[in-house]
Amino acid sequence: MSTAPPPERPDDSGEPAAISDDQWDTFLRDTVEGGGPPAPKEPSARARMVARRLREEGEREAAADRRFGRRRKAAQPAEPPGWRTGPAVREKRGGAPRKPLWSVLGVLLVAAVCLVAVRPSLLLDHIPGVRSSAGDAPSPLPAETALPSDAPGAVSGTATLDHPFRGSPALVWDEGADAIELPAAKAVAGLGEADVALALRRTKEFLVETSLDPAVLRGGQPDKALALLDPEQPRTLPELRRSLRDPDAEHDPVTYVSRFDPARVRLAGDVVKVRGHLSFEAGRPGEVKVHADYTFVYPLAHRAPGDDRVARSIVRRDVTTMLHDPAKWDTVKGKLSIGSVATRTYNNECGVFDGYLHPIFPGATPTGTPARGDAHDPYSRKESMKDVRDGGCGRTTRS
Repeated sequence: MSTAPPPERPDDSGEPAAISDDQWDTFLRDTVEGGGPPAPKEPSARARMVARRLREEGEREAAADRRFGRRRKAAQPAEPPGWRTGPAVREKRGGAPRKPLWSVLGVLLVAAVCLVAVRPSLLLDHIPGVRSSAGDAPSPLPAETALPSDAPGAVSGTATLDHPFRGSPALVWDEGADAIELPAAKAVAGLGEADVALALRRTKEFLVETSLDPAVLRGGQPDKALALLDPEQPRTLPELRRSLRDPDAEHDPVTYVSRFDPARVRLAGDVVKVRGHLSFEAGRPGEVKVHADYTFVYPLAHRAPGDDRVARSIVRRDVTTMLHDPAKWDTVKGKLSIGSVATRTYNNECGVFDGYLHPIFPGATPTGTPARGDAHDPYSRKESMKDVRDGGCGRTTRS
């Protein structure tokens, strides 16, 4: 059985080729005999028109590329536009249209400005000679659990009213009552865990009321601290009350209490830096001893207007308190007894016994007696207080 050849493809002109007489004869003969392909159709007038239009558009684009020196893209198969709906722009471009470069740069610039506004240290810390405020408030040191092996390193900078701890190792110390952390309590010496926890809590309260209470620091009376002490203890309360009422060389309240003369100085801000640790141990049966060793750094300014000098008064106190079991001791339940107190002050005038600490300001000449003994670093805590035996008003290597 013969088979009619397929219709010829359109020639290079784009016009579909006409069907020859031989092809029609062969097709009719195959149809009579049965079988053969279906009758070929001559392309419609619409198809010939579309093909001609696409060919002409391609020739115009090629001529424009040659005129402007552009490289011609690889030829794409010609497709007639869809009926009623043409091809979408995203489909023609292969995805979303590009955003202009300046729009992207503008977004990045706005984001950078917002970031610097929130954290100016990102910019200021990289400008020579400029230190941002964030640099004056670094993260505090971890809590101290025992005496350190070394003194803190040197710190550069000069204290100002806005930044009174600049140039001091205390800049990275914790501040206020939060710096006095309590260890986990456990039963000792016949006292339960709750009793030991109470002893720790009362000792912290005593330190806060004598060394951190703003009203006391401004020259007030430490009434809350006195209320924590055991009235059955024969000497502590009467002597402390007497020293607050009529201080002298033998009865100096600054051994127990930090106070400053409100007529001469004022606190430079409301922050006191604190470093130290607190521990406990069993005493005699029915007695728990709590040991506290802390250094307090007080920033102060002159009361006189116009004087912007800042002085740092530094006080280190080593206090041992005791809590007793009322069933075994003559005591008031829940009240503290004072076992011992050792105090050293730095950058304060010596030989002045009026019940206040008197800081020494830069450029000022102390009016009291000179500081005694060897010079000490007031920020060093590597030595125990019992190893420092040259008086309570020491010479300093820095303030």
